[in-house]
Amino acid sequence: MPRTVTVGLDGSSESLAAAEWAAREARLRALQVRLVNVWEPAPDPIAQAPLLGGETHKHWSERIPREAAEGVRARHPGIDVTTEQLTGRPAEVLLKAADDAELLVLGTRGLSGVGGFMVGSVGLAVVAHAGRPVVFVRAGEKAADEHLMDPSGVPSAVAPFRPVVLGLDITGPDATLIGFAFEAAFLRATALRVVHSWNEPPYIAYGLPPDLEMNAALAAQEAAAVTDVLRPWREKYPTVEVIEDALSGKAANHLVDASREASLVVVGRRARRAALGAHIGPVTHAVLHHSTAPVAVVPHA
Repeated sequence: MPRTVTVGLDGSSESLAAAEWAAREARLRALQVRLVNVWEPAPDPIAQAPLLGGETHKHWSERIPREAAEGVRARHPGIDVTTEQLTGRPAEVLLKAADDAELLVLGTRGLSGVGGFMVGSVGLAVVAHAGRPVVFVRAGEKAADEHLMDPSGVPSAVAPFRPVVLGLDITGPDATLIGFAFEAAFLRATALRVVHSWNEPPYIAYGLPPDLEMNAALAAQEAAAVTDVLRPWREKYPTVEVIEDALSGKAANHLVDASREASLVVVGRRARRAALGAHIGPVTHAVLHHSTAPVAVVPHA
């Protein structure tokens, strides 16, 4: 099976936004789009109801991928779009679908009054166990949102892309995560902003004044470490401008701040073999819920 950009589609506005993002990404990567709708058989009381029976439910769910595919093809001519309706529990089915995909794209609801996501239980279950990158796209996300303003100050999808942001932990840098971020920036012909966070010594806990000289030395040390990690990647992607930020404080806060000017935020998730629990890490969890840009979660060893 050819690699695809696969979308979990349920007909909601957030999943339709995910399908649109997937079509744009598929064009960048020269891949197919695969729209997957999961049909969960109706419980017996509903299945036996004359107007809300199982066949009626299935009929309406079959329309979702068909009509979505027609819309994507019309708005993105030249993109190969396939549809598939699968039966089972959504999280389990989407995890299997992700195995054959370059990446899986899911939609999320926007938080009312706050620039962030509301990630549902299915999305959390999928991202916690997926073996492929999972991208979350917020309802209402538009192509122009990922681009800079045009010279007149108007949002425009033909203007250059905003930077891609990568959250980097230099204590365990992973090639899969870093490579995904560099490739995303390369495909968008944009800069890669790498955000690494470090903690200042806990002076306050000991009632001591901050040592400015030591802080400066630590900052220089952390910045040099980031440069060392990224050096081979700069050589591999010489056309990608790299902006290195080694900042003191909480990583999640810095990444959420950076998301406001980003086309995509890339964070990692350490792959675990535990069968239960959403093991995505506190930083990734916070970014998922508060980023204003699409978020790619890349599993790595």
